Amino acid sequence: MDLTSSVGNKLVPGDELGYDRAKEVKEFDETKAGVKGLVDSGVTKVPRFLIHPPESLPNPMLSPATTHFQVPVIDLQGYEQSCRRMEIVDQIRKASETWGFFQMINHGVPVSAMDKMFEAVQQFHEQPKEEKMKWYSRDLKQPVKYYSNIDLLVSKAASWRDSISFDFKYGPLNLEALPLACRESVSEYWKHMIELTKPLKELLSEALGLSTDYLANIECMKSEMFVCHYYPACPEPDLTLGTKKHSDPSSLTILLQDNIGGLQVLHQDHWVDVPPVHGALAVNIGDLLQLITNDKFKSVEHRVLAGRIGPRISAACFLHPSPARKLGPIKEILSDSNPPIYRETHISEYVAQYTSKGLDGNSALTHFKLL
Repeated sequence: MDLTSSVGNKLVPGDELGYDRAKEVKEFDETKAGVKGLVDSGVTKVPRFLIHPPESLPNPMLSPATTHFQVPVIDLQGYEQSCRRMEIVDQIRKASETWGFFQMINHGVPVSAMDKMFEAVQQFHEQPKEEKMKWYSRDLKQPVKYYSNIDLLVSKAASWRDSISFDFKYGPLNLEALPLACRESVSEYWKHMIELTKPLKELLSEALGLSTDYLANIECMKSEMFVCHYYPACPEPDLTLGTKKHSDPSSLTILLQDNIGGLQVLHQDHWVDVPPVHGALAVNIGDLLQLITNDKFKSVEHRVLAGRIGPRISAACFLHPSPARKLGPIKEILSDSNPPIYRETHISEYVAQYTSKGLDGNSALTHFKLL
């Protein structure tokens, strides 16, 4: 396949001679200014390393299948009441089996805490470069780090976004360990996420036909990580993506997105828009929950489009298994007619496989299938 670059508003093949991608990526990474830095410098063209091949980009001749498919919206109001709970569990089961995705309303997280998260993420990314770059890192063990494209060095095409992540694997982070620009908001929001995961584990357990405390007991959603994305307005959104097609290397992801839009999920081979709903939280099944449910619940592929309007802001809470636990199909749901599809593994092995290939559009789950 020919490499491409931006000339005017077109993709021009065949100019790969003399292009040193590694050099361009290295120079970009060393600025520690991210994509926001490109915008601040006044770029009017998308740099070569951010351009995606045409087959990876939305087809302008096809509109999203939103008119044919509607992303499920589940109202959690009254989930403690037996009759209402049965209805909610059934909705979660259907959404997890057919979509791998749903939006939640009346989930108990205050809108004020959600709005403060938007403000905090924007404030961090729009502060002076000299302040931001103190947090710039590609060290996966760093509990708080700012970066542009976690897979920048291995991907064939980078995404139009910057991120800051907070790893709560070992519990709450010391407030002084958080950037001042988002310290209070992140701490408060994390506490609400902890409370929300409790009923979600219960409802998902019941949706699998298991005891209410099953998923909590096997610690498949034991630790949390926040990744807060900042997508600046893009001068040539038809040439790049905000986030490439991928599934999540988590058990479950709880996503907060602003009102800009751009998130799409792949459903029945159609890209479907996920319309922003103020006060709603989106939930998607991750690879590791698909693995332990033996493909009963589906890990959904999704992407984010680049746009001329911005910045778009989102905050994803990834729920991961305990590092000490082995991961394999739940024995209680296996049978002669439903034999195990995957071998046992640890999250460290899974994440290593996932990160080594980058966001290339292919599922890391394939590597763990039994022959």
